[in-house]
Amino acid sequence: MPTSGVSEKRTAGSAHTQIGYQMKALVHHRAGKHMLRMDSAPAPEPGPSQALIQVVAFSFNFGEVAFRTPELPDGTIPGWDAAGIVVTPAADGSGPATGARVVAFGWAGAWAEFRAVDTDELAVVPDGVDLGSTAALPVAGVTALQAVRRLGPILGSRVLVTGASGGVGRYAVQLANLAGAEVVASVGSPERGRGLLALGAAEVVIGPHAMRGRVDGVVDNVGGQQLADAYQRLSSGGVVAAVGMASKEPTTIDFEQARIGHDRGRIETFNISVPLGSDLQYLVHLAEQGRLEIPVGWRGDWHSYEEAIEQLLRRQVPGKAVLDVQESD
Repeated sequence: MPTSGVSEKRTAGSAHTQIGYQMKALVHHRAGKHMLRMDSAPAPEPGPSQALIQVVAFSFNFGEVAFRTPELPDGTIPGWDAAGIVVTPAADGSGPATGARVVAFGWAGAWAEFRAVDTDELAVVPDGVDLGSTAALPVAGVTALQAVRRLGPILGSRVLVTGASGGVGRYAVQLANLAGAEVVASVGSPERGRGLLALGAAEVVIGPHAMRGRVDGVVDNVGGQQLADAYQRLSSGGVVAAVGMASKEPTTIDFEQARIGHDRGRIETFNISVPLGSDLQYLVHLAEQGRLEIPVGWRGDWHSYEEAIEQLLRRQVPGKAVLDVQESD
């Protein structure tokens, strides 16, 4: 984004807190395709500990589009992940100043031109990192980081990541590798496995049942039968972090059979811990150093949101989908 353009947008942004100002947003609409439509909506009014940002880009997470909630009131602005420019800093003095480049998380409001975010849920993005691509960091990146931590010290261990071709999976492969683990990446097809060796996987398999030997930890993003198969591969004292259920299938495990002659360790359900600010800043730092690749597999104008959703649901996006709201710098 040219500097002059940023200046003009920042000046305009200061007026966007006026009551009644309308902005463009992708809003919940039960009659719309994917229960969404592009519409106008009131600009957000930031609270004392919130910064108002002009959104440059946001990302879709698989769970956001695959498990939409019909009961949301029409006009609600969904969205967790966004990156942009601070146009109004937090009134309480917390967080960055006007003009700062930031990536931010919240449980709603990301799919719009402007967003109010808690300052402990954002991270400053250095000039050397593409701002728009960082919209793919918050939920998927921090989920992977926290899930890998859940496995405990893994230096010299063998770790399995299921659903390794998705957003969380590609981050988990990299982060487990950085932590010193030998990473086995499980995917649904050879095509989905492309690029994972370059990200740090020692081996790529088509489903946990196809792997040989045992693992000391598992980051499972799939659920269903794959979670059951992964558990069967767990070594004594190992941990499975059950992160997601991309399969949309329940998991059935025969624990009587599993424990015959072997202690399989344990399964822990995973929920992301907030606020994300410090973890998000750590991931931005890794990206700046070139130690973490942000896996953007689809990127386009936000008016093409239907295409992005359909490709995500068909599992055709290797990593994350990023939608540009403004021209990135």
